[in-house]
Amino acid sequence: MNTTTTVRRVDPRRPAIITPAGLRRIVLGSSEGERLTAQRLHAPQAKQVRSAGPFTQATLVVTHAERGALTDGARQAIAAAAILASASTEVIVAVLGACQDDAAALGADRLLVAEDFDTSRYQPSAAVQWLQSLQSRYQPAHWLFADSGADGQLGRRFATHTNLSLAYGVVELNAEALRVPASTSQDWLRPHAQAMLLAKGVASTKLPFVGLGRREVAAAWTPVADAQIEDLGMQAGDPQTLALEEADFILAAGNGVTDLPLFHTLAREVGAAVGASRVAVDDGRFARAQQIGATGKTVFASGYLALGISGAVQHLQGIKDCRHVIAVNLDASAPIARRADLTVVEDSAALMQALLELVRQQKESV
Repeated sequence: MNTTTTVRRVDPRRPAIITPAGLRRIVLGSSEGERLTAQRLHAPQAKQVRSAGPFTQATLVVTHAERGALTDGARQAIAAAAILASASTEVIVAVLGACQDDAAALGADRLLVAEDFDTSRYQPSAAVQWLQSLQSRYQPAHWLFADSGADGQLGRRFATHTNLSLAYGVVELNAEALRVPASTSQDWLRPHAQAMLLAKGVASTKLPFVGLGRREVAAAWTPVADAQIEDLGMQAGDPQTLALEEADFILAAGNGVTDLPLFHTLAREVGAAVGASRVAVDDGRFARAQQIGATGKTVFASGYLALGISGAVQHLQGIKDCRHVIAVNLDASAPIARRADLTVVEDSAALMQALLELVRQQKESV
């Protein structure tokens, strides 16, 4: 009688362990080889410096810092400058306000930080004067601004006061020309302007290179009085009355939130706007105007705290542009965990109660 012995074939391309003797060893039934290979595949790769100089010309990107960090629009403007820069062009970033971002990773060769700039005051004349001093110092071929918020306003004001050619709403930029909308169905192609205000999404921030990342602190900031402007200071608005698209901090509830009085109390204490998932809205617990997602509102908050939200595809589309997402859910494998910067595996009610007590303790100690 013939007997056939089945021998398991070893795939020679299977990930293997390298022994101390330098031998390549495949261990059947072991996943250690796969883990080692995955670590090598996902390990951060060192990027080359775009250009070490010498630099004979410059492109200058101007932006305001928010809480020590740059906005996505500013990062895209820096990336666009770095992508288009030649080997002899230095990418200089001028930041109004303290900034802790990694200049090299952003693609910047030089980061000029006006740390003394008071972001709580409205002082456009002083900002223009500072940029004009940088114009005299570096003679940049181009100025880039994000076409949004304070950056877009400063770009227009600076170009007007300095008599620079200006292009705004730039949706596409290459080495020779740019594209701006002419109507709802047509675009204009035109040469580069001296000052260009870039629309969102004009460049990817995932660069294959890094900049030199030199960091300099600008000279002491000197406020400039403007007889036409009276600064009345900043007044905090009621986050409950803000449109969700304009809110900077959003507390959002999903199906996992059952204690609504506690949720709304926490939102008031931390000064957050209130949002909700579609399930929570369909249940009648929240207004339709508070729904976040592809079928609701798309939000751009700096902070988004999601309580008891599993994270349907439509909801994730609505929060894709939020800077920091924190998810609180009992299910560590919920889809929102893949989008969140931080996931807390905890009961929403317990975390809300603990957070509320902590916030009140901090307020009492002030």
